[in-house]
Amino acid sequence: MISVWFVDCKIKKLYPFSYGSKKFTLRNLIKDSTFRDDQQAEASYTFGDRSTSDIVVRLRNEEGRDDWIYCHSKILTEKSRYFSDRLSDKWPTCKILDSRYCVEVICQESDYDHHINLLRLLYVVGSGDDDVPEDHHLCHNVKSALGILCVAKDLDCPLVVTACVNYLEAVPWEEGEEEEMLRVVPMIGPEAEPVLARLQPVDQSAVTGIFSSALRFATSSPPLPLCDIKASAQEQIEYMITEDDDAPLLIADEVIKLEVKECVNSLFVRFFQCLEEVSSKNGLSLKMVVSDLSWAFQILTKMEMVRDFVVTWVETSEKLVKVVEAMETVAETVEIRVKVTEVTSKVVEAIGYGTVILPTMKRLQMVKLWLPFVRETKPRVDSAGSNQEEDKEEGVRCKIDGEIWQALESSFVSIILALPSSDQAEILTEWLSKNGVYPDLTEAFEVWCYRSKVAKRRLGLLGGEEDGKDMS
Repeated sequence: MISVWFVDCKIKKLYPFSYGSKKFTLRNLIKDSTFRDDQQAEASYTFGDRSTSDIVVRLRNEEGRDDWIYCHSKILTEKSRYFSDRLSDKWPTCKILDSRYCVEVICQESDYDHHINLLRLLYVVGSGDDDVPEDHHLCHNVKSALGILCVAKDLDCPLVVTACVNYLEAVPWEEGEEEEMLRVVPMIGPEAEPVLARLQPVDQSAVTGIFSSALRFATSSPPLPLCDIKASAQEQIEYMITEDDDAPLLIADEVIKLEVKECVNSLFVRFFQCLEEVSSKNGLSLKMVVSDLSWAFQILTKMEMVRDFVVTWVETSEKLVKVVEAMETVAETVEIRVKVTEVTSKVVEAIGYGTVILPTMKRLQMVKLWLPFVRETKPRVDSAGSNQEEDKEEGVRCKIDGEIWQALESSFVSIILALPSSDQAEILTEWLSKNGVYPDLTEAFEVWCYRSKVAKRRLGLLGGEEDGKDMS
């Protein structure tokens, strides 16, 4: 907007001229003119310019470093209450010779550069709260901004504090910087609170919302390019409900459990569809859904909800074994066998150690179905793993951790020893006929021999000799 004034020479008065919606008055003109003069004068000041400097800031530390920095009292007093007080008539040493032309500031060596950078910033930040520069290069990096922020607080420089807060609130931090942020920022005061907004805990409804969204995505069947994101979602869901050094982010209530149950059920629907339509072409789909089921079992274990999963897996086992054994593509079959074995290991462990209680016939069925399956699977997996040097990627995909084989073995032994003696004898006979190959049932065999030998004596003491004969 342009200020225009008409001069009446006869009566020597100035008349305001209205331009647009703004009316110019003498008072406003003088005010605007003075403001522009101040801005021009301030812009003419240069940090460290000795020729125009009217004050020296003497920066010293205990290590003997002593720098004389040429500044301008107008800049210092307008933008730092500390310097404004030091250069005022109220300061105790104001009447001492040269005390108003040299201000001594003592600091730690670690803060030395931050003090110099602060003095530079005083020449850059505007004179009003709305005139804070947005150039992030003013602070260089997070560490520098934190240091300058602390000095600005000590020297009472609100504009620099605002500039540093705006910078720190906007830029990314590394993990180590977050810890430093938590240590430093609370000491600054309420004006620095926006910096820590990203680290504040959120309410439970927000946690529940993101958990539900992540769970639905983690149990979905996205396009292959999104599988890495899906894997990340699965990892974070498990992290959210795991108790480590910190309490779980989410405590499963009935609403959460219902959501989890529905998502797992949708997984099983896809699983059943794959079993119905299985062929060499959709083997990848079967492998992926079984992999998702393996992950889902871990989540259900943490929430103590595995029973329905175990029952469904047991009921589907017979068909699943037939489908996998009938698949033609050898390489893909091994990968599917790996995933199926991983899930079965979790299921038989839950059965073997009493986490899920099943009738005798169901437990016997699991042993008779899965013992031959894992017996055949292990040499295939070992053979595929031995090719790792030739094809490292395939070797990794077809590898099963040794702990899983050991867990399977221990679980089978537990299940077998909980069966009637006659069923144990049948299983052990079949195992010995295979020359004692994996899984090693030696422990079950030894216990069966001992129980069978002492059965008559044990039961005879109770008057059950005839029953003892049947048990043997």
